[in-house]
Amino acid sequence: MIQHTQSNTIDFDAAKLQRLGYARRTQPAAKPVSLAQLRQQLGLQLQTSLEADRILALFFQEVQRLVPLDALSYQQPATDLRMELGERASHSAGYRLTHEGEYLGELIFRRNLRFSEEELGQLESLLASLLFPLRNALLYRSALQSALRDPLTETGNRIAMSQALQREIDLASRSLQPLSVLMLDIDHFKSINDRFGHGTGDQVLKAVAASLKDSLRNVDMVFRYGGEEFLVLLSNTGREAAQMVGERLRLAILGLQYLVEGRPLELSISLGCATLLPGESADSLQHRADSALYVSKREGRNRLSMAG
Repeated sequence: MIQHTQSNTIDFDAAKLQRLGYARRTQPAAKPVSLAQLRQQLGLQLQTSLEADRILALFFQEVQRLVPLDALSYQQPATDLRMELGERASHSAGYRLTHEGEYLGELIFRRNLRFSEEELGQLESLLASLLFPLRNALLYRSALQSALRDPLTETGNRIAMSQALQREIDLASRSLQPLSVLMLDIDHFKSINDRFGHGTGDQVLKAVAASLKDSLRNVDMVFRYGGEEFLVLLSNTGREAAQMVGERLRLAILGLQYLVEGRPLELSISLGCATLLPGESADSLQHRADSALYVSKREGRNRLSMAG
């Protein structure tokens, strides 16, 4: 089957866009009263939440009262937000959303029937109601992410770690799925700071964090525990699989090509791994991983130890 894509760019700075409802239309709307009512209702409903996913889900649900849809997809890479609602279909209408030069993401409507010009006009008019609630939700999401992110390494901070660890333990307990954590430490990091300065030490932390994230699945989470220590949260991962992941991370750091004053700096990490036991608390799981890490350091570093 040939897929037909109707692609559009919509910039909400352009007040003269005729389909937005703020200027004269080139074609009359089929149900101007219904469209106006829906826009008014959306204007109120979409402002009841600051959660972008909830706003988009509500928008998708309400828009279908006027224009039938099979799916809506949205992404905004800056806030790492991606959503897929409904099922894929053969026809699409895509929009790049901006306001006053601020990029608000890409939104795509999908369905199995081709969109008419009238329907596109209605969709674009309804998009105007999404603009400000979505912008506010993205600002709120960005503020939350900043509060939960380590600014140097772009990993989660201790607050984010505590929240995620408890959430994943609760989920693993309910779904009877495995959960593992890795505690890791950059070997001889103090000597790097002493020899080359804290600026170089910061760059090493950033390089190690980036290498860790590149070596993990999208669902895995990395947190800066403190100093040169990181915690990696491996959802739905049992003991043997976590051991393999830990070894992969160790080898990735060993292979990291980092130059200081034109010369390669040898980097390595020590790791401790623990897998959640039935009824175990977050503190206990973290403590066991930390204890295994100290075994690795005591036995010569650049190795992975498994908690008993």
